[in-house]
Amino acid sequence: ERGWLAEITHSERSTGGAPLNVLLTLAKMHVGLPLQAVGLIGEDSDGDYILAMLDQYHVNRQRVQRTTFAPTSMSQVMTDPSGQRTFFHSPGANRLLDLPAFDRLDGSLKIFHLGYLLLLDSLDMPDEEFGTRSARLLAQMRDQGYETSLDLVSRKGDPRYQPLVLPALRHLDYLVINELEAGEFSGLEIRDGHDALNMAHIADAATQLLAAGGRQRVGIHCPEGAWGEAPGEKGQWVPSWKLTQDEIIGSVGAGDAFCAGFLYGCHESLPLTESIYLAHACARASLLAANAIDGAKT
Repeated sequence: ERGWLAEITHSERSTGGAPLNVLLTLAKMHVGLPLQAVGLIGEDSDGDYILAMLDQYHVNRQRVQRTTFAPTSMSQVMTDPSGQRTFFHSPGANRLLDLPAFDRLDGSLKIFHLGYLLLLDSLDMPDEEFGTRSARLLAQMRDQGYETSLDLVSRKGDPRYQPLVLPALRHLDYLVINELEAGEFSGLEIRDGHDALNMAHIADAATQLLAAGGRQRVGIHCPEGAWGEAPGEKGQWVPSWKLTQDEIIGSVGAGDAFCAGFLYGCHESLPLTESIYLAHACARASLLAANAIDGAKT
């Protein structure tokens, strides 16, 4: 609560962020897929730590570059007794990540996952032809034969949501976001005054996102479950696995774990409902650990 002291009862260091969490979750699941990281980190101990984690889980890091112009991006994540979290973020080197970093990627890979829009300053810049540089990047990846996926950041009241996200949606195959992000994009109230889900608005938000350019699948997840939608298919609500409050250690990586499971289902051409069930299983495992990847299982 503002103005009052809150005691920190436990702290630990861990990797984080959408691309890294998804990659390391898939690596710990032993899915047998080739995994490659692309990014920009500082010449500092945090950068060393990220490279060591990628090596530990055998993720290809040849395209992870280093810079002396900015420190490695970092976040302080505060988790309350209910498992909900608040992020204090320093963008660091992520501000400098730009199109040349993605030249000539491994053509044997299938899905290109970009995160986070609204935190990558160079890629969020305007582009005369595509609207934003991130939209240009996603279009280039699709032209090279990749299926494309995108993650947003949960940022309340950011007026850039639609201007920055809409151009990218036109070049997306998969979009997996939470209900807060869906509400920011669509302008719909996803929860009522009693914090209950408005299922009609979730469905409307998914339809909007699909109509805006999602070519294959849109998933909107929240603690209660997930709504999945695909062209030519009826939208589906799949409840999540139930956990007691005492079982939940942390939710910092649950969304990325959900995304990892969902994208693996897409990669393997599993039906939409099966992909969501797998995503829920990954999210449930993540909730049983304090950081973003320790809960991931085979």
